[in-house]
Amino acid sequence: MSKTAMQRLIDKAGFKQAAAARAVGLSVGTFSKAVALGQWPKVDAASYQQALRQLLIEHGMAAADIDRAMRALENKNAPHTPSKARAGRTPSTQKSKGDAAMLLRKQAFTQEARKAFGLTRDPFTDDVQDAADVFTSPDVRYVRESMWATARHGGMLAVVGESGAGKSTLRRDLIDRIRRESASMIVCEPYVLGMEENDERGRTLKAAAIAEAVIASVAPLEKPRRSAEARFRQLHHLLRESYRSGNRHVLVIEEAHGMPTATLKHLKRFFELEDGFKKLLSIILIGQTELRMKLSEQNAEVREVVQRIEIVELPALDNHLADYLAFKFKRVGLQLDQVMDAGAVDALREKLSIAKRGTRPNQRELHSLLYPLAVANVTTAAINLAASIGAPLVTAEIIKEV
Repeated sequence: MSKTAMQRLIDKAGFKQAAAARAVGLSVGTFSKAVALGQWPKVDAASYQQALRQLLIEHGMAAADIDRAMRALENKNAPHTPSKARAGRTPSTQKSKGDAAMLLRKQAFTQEARKAFGLTRDPFTDDVQDAADVFTSPDVRYVRESMWATARHGGMLAVVGESGAGKSTLRRDLIDRIRRESASMIVCEPYVLGMEENDERGRTLKAAAIAEAVIASVAPLEKPRRSAEARFRQLHHLLRESYRSGNRHVLVIEEAHGMPTATLKHLKRFFELEDGFKKLLSIILIGQTELRMKLSEQNAEVREVVQRIEIVELPALDNHLADYLAFKFKRVGLQLDQVMDAGAVDALREKLSIAKRGTRPNQRELHSLLYPLAVANVTTAAINLAASIGAPLVTAEIIKEV
């Protein structure tokens, strides 16, 4: 059997399949089925795909090549539908309740769409190359400044948001801002590839691993002590000496919703490392909405952390949708009205606002999916469709047909 495009990319990146499987957090057998047959685990498939994508990007593979390989795997594993069953159906009759989830499937611009709309580069994929590329609504600015204040002045902060809300972008922005402003600040980031809440599917992030990550960041030449007591004493000493040399320290943990409760409880002990009255380590947790539930005041197991941590949420774009789209297209040399009409923006807002059952009987509440990733995928699909039918602009009707 010839290798798939994804297997070839893994080879090109210099990985043995077993090593790539460990990095992503899957068994070798499960990983082999995924990259050869497109058969990803039914639970958290998107997370494993994103982990593989990030791994390949970090080892020099082009994002466009990775996306093509992912699509090829999806097509390979797509169920075959006989042409007779498809015949006579209109686009609207083919949609079902299950298709709503497909709105979030990764989309890429076709060559036809790029030519028709003058898209020299993708405004949504690998679009943030420096601070000027970060879209900042009032909501985003509040979260951004909260992260900066915590890093600079101390504290514990949890940044919560749905998948694709832009949390990772703000993490990168924080690190870039520290570098740009020459702040005497050391960022400690434990690796979380394959992190899970328990050891059944991946590896949990334990307090000892966090301590090792902080030691490696503060004093790269120091070798962590073997015993837990000696290692944490060493950690405290190194942080104190670094602080007295004029440095501040911030621990940033992404995908924090996957942290086990025991590790969350230990964060209080890291936070309480002091030099006199001075705290030595700020803590920023970044995670999906499950993190808010873990940090609920109803969760008595982590009450000591809950009482000390501030939670800020990265909300949906909602009222800032047109501004977001205009910003993204401007970054690639286009005005929004060269791509979409006003009706299309309203239709996009409606399409990504779904009704859910409320807390009271017969009550329905609107739930917004207007997060950057979902907006990007629907907009990209709509532009592809417009180009394929020769429409000069994306209209409300085209958005509805995606």
